[in-house]
Amino acid sequence: MKASLIEIAQTIPLTDNHCHGVIRDNLERPDFEIIATESDWPEPNGMTIFDAPVGIMMRAECAGLLDLPRHCTPDEFFNRRYELGQEEVTRRLVPATGIETFIVDSGFKSTNVLLPSEMQNAVPGSRAYEIVRLETVAESMAANTTAATFIADYASALAKASEHAIGFKSVMAYRYGLDFDPARPSAAEVEKAAGEWLKSNSERGKIRMDHPVLLRHILWEAVDYKLAIQFHVGYGDSDIIMHRCDPTQMTEFIRMTVDSGISIMLLHCYPFVQEAGYLAQVYPHVYLDTGASAHWTGLSSSAIVAQSVEMAPMSKVLFSSDAFGLPELYYVGTFVWRKAMGEILDKWVKSDGLSYDDAVKYLNWMANDNARRAYRLLPK
Repeated sequence: MKASLIEIAQTIPLTDNHCHGVIRDNLERPDFEIIATESDWPEPNGMTIFDAPVGIMMRAECAGLLDLPRHCTPDEFFNRRYELGQEEVTRRLVPATGIETFIVDSGFKSTNVLLPSEMQNAVPGSRAYEIVRLETVAESMAANTTAATFIADYASALAKASEHAIGFKSVMAYRYGLDFDPARPSAAEVEKAAGEWLKSNSERGKIRMDHPVLLRHILWEAVDYKLAIQFHVGYGDSDIIMHRCDPTQMTEFIRMTVDSGISIMLLHCYPFVQEAGYLAQVYPHVYLDTGASAHWTGLSSSAIVAQSVEMAPMSKVLFSSDAFGLPELYYVGTFVWRKAMGEILDKWVKSDGLSYDDAVKYLNWMANDNARRAYRLLPK
């Protein structure tokens, strides 16, 4: 008897197309609560993130792995994880996800999180690859560059940072918006912009790559490598202006790079999942996942995952957890995607709209093979 699609989806190994490292140290309650949300502020009036969709899912699905009853209270959950410690919670939850390949964005709060090699060590038999964040590279060299040398200095810094990487990440959506001018700026424009940026860093006492001309320059520098480039799309923290994070705003850049050799990876996409699906259907080098939008929405995530397969070819949809810091986010992100995708494909097969063999093939594509093609990874 053939296994159901729901059963296969629960056990299939996964390639996590976009994630971050787990925090090394044990966390106090306020720190845990902030990391478990995209907000920059704690829940008001003494409320807790454990009563948000992601927290409800943690108390349901992660509890048993921490020796707690399903639907335990927020205090019971946090006190138990604190007692076990971050390292032990990681040991219990992350291998249980079934993720065998981690594609790790190492550019966000990277000083206190596990490096890609350490993520690989946390899950025996897994492998991990690095994604280089373009803006972080620029910020790291700001103290040692000038307007006149910025182009050469960035090229050198990017080459060094990406020596072992399989792709890049742009947070253009945070630093400007996806409605950016798609044209590559001239050298003269870059030099002028670099002078303005370095001056602004000095005046505000903070280094932040947010000059629109330089953001375009570093993006086009990455295009020259002909690798995958990830773009944050849609839902994020308070830095973003949501309507400017619609991926159709960058349509002209997508058109200009059709023959460039890059893959464009649209991450998360909520509430623009359908727009991302359209772009993946029309343009040969565009892919999407529902990443963070799935784990933050918990019990409602199936509707979002379903939108990812409304229009996009099955060869263009990937899995990611977008987990950062908390082992629970790896587990919840994986759980909701497995459940949603298994139920979607199972329903299609039972309605005779899709053959069983095709459903198994597509599940394998979305779980692993699409990522291998987009990032040019060798089979495990």
